[in-house]
Formats: sequence, structure tokens, C-alpha cells
Amino acid sequence: MTHDPKAKLAEILQSMGFEATIEEHQFEENPMLNILTEDSGRLIGRKGQTLAALQFVLNRILYKEDDHAQKITLDVAGYRMAARDELVKKAKAAAEKVRRWGDVIELEPMNAFDRRLVHRSLKDDPDIETHSIEVEASDLKVIQLRPKA
Repeated sequence: MTHDPKAKLAEILQSMGFEATIEEHQFEENPMLNILTEDSGRLIGRKGQTLAALQFVLNRILYKEDDHAQKITLDVAGYRMAARDELVKKAKAAAEKVRRWGDVIELEPMNAFDRRLVHRSLKDDPDIETHSIEVEASDLKVIQLRPKA
């Protein structure tokens, strides 16, 4: 039995009181649902926290219904894609500093989704290695960039 993630998301948004249009796209290897609504700020939340929580809830519901369900990425009005591009740009600039000066650089604390983006964007760099390190009293981690030995 297959479930429709787009229909499930529409149902969640409607129960939360949001009127929205949902577009389907591909994001890397997973489906992405982009939400278009007049009230995008409330759905994105501070630093994307509401969007991340909504994505988590949707994926938990889909997995509960079908433990082979594909992981869905959510975006609101292109917010996540713009933030992703900015994060990759920042990671590559930090990698360039590590390459030039040989210093270890630590990026700001970030969630698992963002860390995965950074690790993935630098995985083929022959001079840089990345490591996630826990931040005390937080569920976030920082990424350290250092020269490969």
C-alpha cells in the first residue's frame, strides 16, 4: 500500500490552518515538497526550526504507515534551497581558508540536515576533512574543517 506524501502534507497543513499549494520536485535522491503559502514566515520559523519540525513529523507519519517510505524534504517558498546554497558557499569559503592557512576552522552549530549538506559538499575535496563534534548541552553539532594529513 503506497501513501501519498503530498496528500498527507496537505492534510497536516489544513489541520494547522494553512492554505497552501504544494509543488513536487526532486532534491538530490529524494522527493522534495515545496509549500507555497501567504504565511510562509510562520511555516519556516526562526532559523527554519518550524520547517525542520514539520519535515520530521511528516517523515515519522509516512514511515509509521510504510517502513520503506522515501524520506521527504520540505521547503517553503524556496527558503531551504536558498539557505542550502548559502551554507555550501560558506563551507567552501571556510575550506579555502583551511587550505590557505592550514588552520582548523569550526562552523557554527547546525542541525543534522545542514551538517549532511556541508559534509556532502566537501567530501570530494582532496585537501580537507570534516568532522561533526557535539555541542555541550545541545542537540546540535559543529563541523570542524581541517587539512588532510
